[in-house]
Amino acid sequence: MNLRDLQYIVAVAELKSFVKAADQCCVSQPTLSMQIKKLEAFLGITLFERNNKQILVTDVGDSIISSAKKVLLEAEHIKELARNAQNPLAGTFKLGAFPTLASYILPDLVPLVKSTLPDIRLILVEEKTDVLLQQLKNGTIDAALLAAPINEDNLVVKPLFNDIFKLAVSNQHSLSKKAVVSAVDIIGEPLLLLDEGHCLRDQALQFCQLNGATEEQNVRATSLETLRQMVRANTGITFIPDIAIQHSDEAICYIPFEDPQPKRTICLVWRKTNPRRILLERIEELLLDNK
Repeated sequence: MNLRDLQYIVAVAELKSFVKAADQCCVSQPTLSMQIKKLEAFLGITLFERNNKQILVTDVGDSIISSAKKVLLEAEHIKELARNAQNPLAGTFKLGAFPTLASYILPDLVPLVKSTLPDIRLILVEEKTDVLLQQLKNGTIDAALLAAPINEDNLVVKPLFNDIFKLAVSNQHSLSKKAVVSAVDIIGEPLLLLDEGHCLRDQALQFCQLNGATEEQNVRATSLETLRQMVRANTGITFIPDIAIQHSDEAICYIPFEDPQPKRTICLVWRKTNPRRILLERIEELLLDNK
């Protein structure tokens, strides 16, 4: 049994196809099938149920493949340690961010990384928070920009900045004349929020529940830009974080809340076991300098 055998069985389990797995592993399909059969014979168990229509992972196979993924991750960790010892500021770096942050912070970060870390190949991943946390844990990405709180003992959490929420209303709305709004002002108003799974929705709901405001139940958006268009049409009001505010848009008024203002704390998060500490701290410095 070797690492290549483990790569083969993980690929088959994930792709549910010997042909696709062979292609991914850059070997012929007969070679891959033969090696998996040898591994099954060596272990004395069956990893996959095979027929003409589908491939199923057996119960014992599922447990073994789960362990194989951990072994492969540790093997990659060893190679990463060696690469970083040679040049800690080189190689591929995968950074994740959630949708209501990614498009507002990453475009400014990319040129900074290119100019100050020319040997880094930056790969950006935009996903919801729960997906990014899982990718961090399984080693798919190196770090992620997430909103606090993050209660994971195996992760390093470095706060970067507070992103204050403002109330976005149409310039035709009665609240548009106010210099400052309170939680009382939005009670009874059609408050538009993002769909389930967005951390901005959870943060806005927390503020609303504490202060007696309620969400417009019949409308939910999938992006901040959709919410912005709905506010522009005077369909309702919403929360927009500072980082996403477009001051040139005269059709929308962004009004600050009275203290304590609703906000989210943006953090850079990585695994405690990640060997790329020097690079991670350099990325952290670039993010802090850009605020």
